[in-house]
Amino acid sequence: MTDQTARPRRFSASAPLKGRIAIPGDKSISHRSLMLSALAVGTSRVTGLLEGHDVLATAAAMRAMGAGIERWGDGEWVIDGVGVGALLQPREALDMGNSGTSTRLLMGLVASHPITATFVGDASLSGRPMGRVIDPLSQMGADISASPGGRLPLMVRGLAPAIPLAYRLPMASAQVKSAVLLAGLNTPGITEVIEPVPTRDHSERMLRGFGADLSVETEPDGTRHIRIRGEAELKPQTIVVPGDPSSAAFFIVAALLVPGSDVTIANVGLNPTRAGLVEVLQAMGGDIALLDAREVGGEPVADLRVRHSALKGIEIDPAVVPSMVDEFPILFIAAALAEGRTVTTGLDELRVKESDRLAVMAAGLQAIGARVEESEDGLIIDGTGGDPVPGGATIAGHLDHRICMSFAVAGLVSKAPVEIDDMAPVATSFPNFEALLEGLQA
Repeated sequence: MTDQTARPRRFSASAPLKGRIAIPGDKSISHRSLMLSALAVGTSRVTGLLEGHDVLATAAAMRAMGAGIERWGDGEWVIDGVGVGALLQPREALDMGNSGTSTRLLMGLVASHPITATFVGDASLSGRPMGRVIDPLSQMGADISASPGGRLPLMVRGLAPAIPLAYRLPMASAQVKSAVLLAGLNTPGITEVIEPVPTRDHSERMLRGFGADLSVETEPDGTRHIRIRGEAELKPQTIVVPGDPSSAAFFIVAALLVPGSDVTIANVGLNPTRAGLVEVLQAMGGDIALLDAREVGGEPVADLRVRHSALKGIEIDPAVVPSMVDEFPILFIAAALAEGRTVTTGLDELRVKESDRLAVMAAGLQAIGARVEESEDGLIIDGTGGDPVPGGATIAGHLDHRICMSFAVAGLVSKAPVEIDDMAPVATSFPNFEALLEGLQA
């Protein structure tokens, strides 16, 4: 699924970054638009889809289960859906590559259909635990056989009709929430997810948009009760995918850190459950202006103008973690050049991402000369006050696209070049990352 050839690259101190860029489509919305279009009855059209390896893995899996999915020459994707309940038995194992989102959400779809699917992935994905999804889907009646530790390869034997469930999330996880809701699409009655800490709500927005009977009730303490009525009939949609805020994050931080920079990033999705990084960087003193705020396909969107800024270290409230969980690696780079101390806690989830992002970021920051202390659930970073870090190290990316891109940005503000051992994994989420960076440097 992914290119196995390592591609090392050095990143060096940069001239000011200038210009306007458009980033790839939001990965979370891209995955869900393909899955729900494949379950609708009729033809859906999607533009702005992220065409990275992870999303292409989802497209291949939905084709294997009966959906017609074509990319037209102008970048529009046309999906002919099979309808809820009509997924076909895939003939071969579903290769998820590096995509945890594809795996967990598709497990939910298969769980309530009368089919069996085997999920496989690359070395990184095969090391990630799936138990958090296996538990609720098993309670709904799916028979799931996993490798030791609840890992891939694993097999899901769906049950139809599945058993409706009221499931309280034991941790903040949009993927677990979404897997249960997707299983609930083909389950008779009401399936409920109880969410004590709000997480990204793309699934809820898109399910409603496709015509599912879904309600959200919020208690005074913020706990959300999300209920979906099963045996749904989804209606085809035309979807415009906004730019991915997790991809924009690398250019936001690069523009803040590289002296003299002035960068505009067009069409960035600013869903409140995803916009934590922008708010944290603004609190640190970052000059980030939201231009032409608007709504596209039910999602808030704006153009971001970002200018070089003197950042100050802060203590980050753990309550914002779900709204920026994927952005902490690049935030740590920003903190390394801020004035004073940045303290992060509540980041246990980072230890079970594509890599143990806390340990890997701590090791990498130490290698380039940043002052960092690793705790059980976070990092404490004492910044340089805007001065370049020493650099001069080779960073092991551990097949983790966000680690690779974060240290690429660090190389732009280092005295000596920073080498990433393999930039190939970046193609999973951001195939044109390096090209866009070079364009801003030119």
